[in-house]
Amino acid sequence: MGMAIRIVSFPAIRQGRAIRSVVGYNSTSSIDLPRVNLEPLMPSRLFCTFSIVLAALLSPSIGGADEQWPQFRGPTGDGQSSATDLPIRWSETENIVWQTPIHGRGWSSPVVWDDQIWMTTATEDGRRMAAVCVDRESGKIVHDILMLEGHEPEEIHTLNSYASPTPVIEAGRVYVHFGSYGTKCLDTATGRTVWERCDLECDHYRGPGSSPVLCGDRLILHFDGIDVQYIVALDKTTGKTVWKTDRSTDFGTLDGDLRKAYSTPTIVPLDGRLRMFSPGAQAAWAYDAETGKELWTVRYPGGYSNVSRPLFVDGLVLLNTGFGRPQLWAVRCGGHGDVTDTHVVWKVTKNIPAKPTPVIVDGLIYMASDTGIASCLDAATGKTIWQQRIGGAYSASPIHAAGRIYFFSHEGKTTVIEPGREYKELAVNQLDDGFMASPAVVGKAIYLRTKTRLIRVESEKVSGSGDQTTYLFATVEVTSCQ
Repeated sequence: MGMAIRIVSFPAIRQGRAIRSVVGYNSTSSIDLPRVNLEPLMPSRLFCTFSIVLAALLSPSIGGADEQWPQFRGPTGDGQSSATDLPIRWSETENIVWQTPIHGRGWSSPVVWDDQIWMTTATEDGRRMAAVCVDRESGKIVHDILMLEGHEPEEIHTLNSYASPTPVIEAGRVYVHFGSYGTKCLDTATGRTVWERCDLECDHYRGPGSSPVLCGDRLILHFDGIDVQYIVALDKTTGKTVWKTDRSTDFGTLDGDLRKAYSTPTIVPLDGRLRMFSPGAQAAWAYDAETGKELWTVRYPGGYSNVSRPLFVDGLVLLNTGFGRPQLWAVRCGGHGDVTDTHVVWKVTKNIPAKPTPVIVDGLIYMASDTGIASCLDAATGKTIWQQRIGGAYSASPIHAAGRIYFFSHEGKTTVIEPGREYKELAVNQLDDGFMASPAVVGKAIYLRTKTRLIRVESEKVSGSGDQTTYLFATVEVTSCQ
């Protein structure tokens, strides 16, 4: 029986504690309760007043703009979160709501949609690859699905895994990618395979690493191997190829590692079109993301095994040249063909990370090198503002959330700093095992994937036991009944 009700008054209680105010609800709010059968409680079907518990009205599982983390590095792909009230401190015994062991070895980052968290993993030898879904509220495993087996895996780099590409998720669908081993679209409710592609060939040489991205109705994949280098766009509904673009690099006599890359592209709207910025070995490109047409390229001879994702700020594309001697280049958008000599605005050549992607806050670039030197640069000029050794080794990318920047090390240390033109350390947190995957941020929680676990970190004053339902003990008036 559906009905309109008027909330007359209520105290709100979350986890046994009173809440002084409830955002979005007041004494004259009208809501519809189509699933609540109140007839047994009502002495008549006319107007009446009574008390009732309205549960889950404010459940965080009802996804808002800050309730999703759909891809590598978050909603905008740049490590930014609008979340507030995040924890600043944690340890093995503090501010951990739940922790769930994840079998195998996988460096893919968790992605979140409503109440589901997805990631991939694989056996140490790469012969079995899987997708795992964890319930966001309880930490319980919902799906643990074998994706691929029976293949002969190639050797990987000691810092890589057979499950390093991060999935991408949207309502009802998650797309998991294991490089040339296979790509699958799954129904998030059932775990059923909707479609799969295992025919996209590439010799990764050291294992896969590039993560898929969604662009409208297309799923875009990068294959930068030692044999072939190309980008392919698939119809996200059917998995069929929409377009395929080969890299235009002339490698000459270069071979092996010097031809491969692992970077994930960045897509931004620009001049009425969607532009895709995509680093590869020896060069980076701008493409029309809708057609795959190459627009311009910039060359950085000697750069390879690119991991860091491009950033876009104030008309500049920030590109990492990759392993060898990693450099950070700022390239002005626009132009056609080879723009190396005309559009490179600045270069920074020292203490640049080869793997983590920086984060930008108010025109300043923050990053930690692979060897633990944190830096702040001016995004407009590349000028170094400060540097500070924070220690440790780094592969995971930093995030900016709740007005802070978080760095995550291989050794399990998280260094929290305040953005600004001077280095200001706020906290150093230590867990027993370290980070290779970048974190996800949803609501008031940080979801950390360590080498062995998925952990929900949240302030105790917010999370309590982890049940985030708010219960409203409300006095209501029924104003109409059907």
